[in-house]
Amino acid sequence: MPYAKLGPIAVHLPERVETNDELQQMFPRWDLPLIAEKTGIHQRHIAADGETASDLALAAAERLFAEQSIDPADIDFLLFCTQTPDYPLPTTSCLLQDRLGLPTKCGALDFNLGCSGYVYGLAMADGLIQSGAARNVLLITAETYSKYIDAEDRSLRTIFGDAAAATMVTAAEDKTLWGFKFGSDGSGGDMLLVGDGGARPAEDAIRPRHRKRWKSRLYMDGPSLINFTVEAIPRLCREILEENGLTDADVDRYLMHQATWKMLDQLRQRMQISTERLPIEMADIGNTVSCTLPILIDRQRKKVAPTSASVNMLVGFGVGLSWAGCLWKDDMQG
Repeated sequence: MPYAKLGPIAVHLPERVETNDELQQMFPRWDLPLIAEKTGIHQRHIAADGETASDLALAAAERLFAEQSIDPADIDFLLFCTQTPDYPLPTTSCLLQDRLGLPTKCGALDFNLGCSGYVYGLAMADGLIQSGAARNVLLITAETYSKYIDAEDRSLRTIFGDAAAATMVTAAEDKTLWGFKFGSDGSGGDMLLVGDGGARPAEDAIRPRHRKRWKSRLYMDGPSLINFTVEAIPRLCREILEENGLTDADVDRYLMHQATWKMLDQLRQRMQISTERLPIEMADIGNTVSCTLPILIDRQRKKVAPTSASVNMLVGFGVGLSWAGCLWKDDMQG
């Protein structure tokens, strides 16, 4: 039986860079040093007007194909994770199939999971490969949350950046992805949401958990999300270890969704994990939602090259509420 292998990753960031210094000039009353201290973010890449998630996805996938000499004709399935699709319909992954020149026998699927989406995507790719339905799965994450954020929204504009990442997931003989575990709690759907744009009438839509202070279409209750995270994620990590006969000492690194520095630092403290074992990489790109994990993996590979001898845990969490984790050994040597 073949297993899924997390292969090479290519990242694409929009050309426009928005720095905290620029925001400080635009909004002198904003305390950007204090905001940066809490978020750990000093700049973000922002999609241009008219530039969509599929445009970023296309660029990331084309870079992956060029850098790794991948023939689009070999792709059996395209999985596309985004919360900012080009249209309600048609499915954006189908449009990407055509734009990328993938064969028409290639399956294509959109899924909307945000911050936990990358781990869910790896699980779906693993299922497709183990079932024999596919051998080469292209997993793309792409987000343009900036489209949902009002220019004067101090709380969100300083956090979210736009990005895309394309990951090649291929069939392999050795099991290097395992121990998948998931969670969801829709009662927390009012913590992070865009309440318009769907089929549900505005008068019947989900209401934000607390007073909506900004004009952004996107609403986020940061404190409630932190409380959820520091309770659910340590428990998820413990359960994954226990169910797979491992302990914390067996884990080389915990690679987690890059939400904000404050949230990850609280997880470090709660789980008693050193800074080296729970890396934070968002200062120059911000929170890129479903793209944070593949970007983190790509950067970690270039820095320290995880090896097949070390066990890493991948963890995503956030909007939904939704969370997921798995274990991973990397046989990509740099």
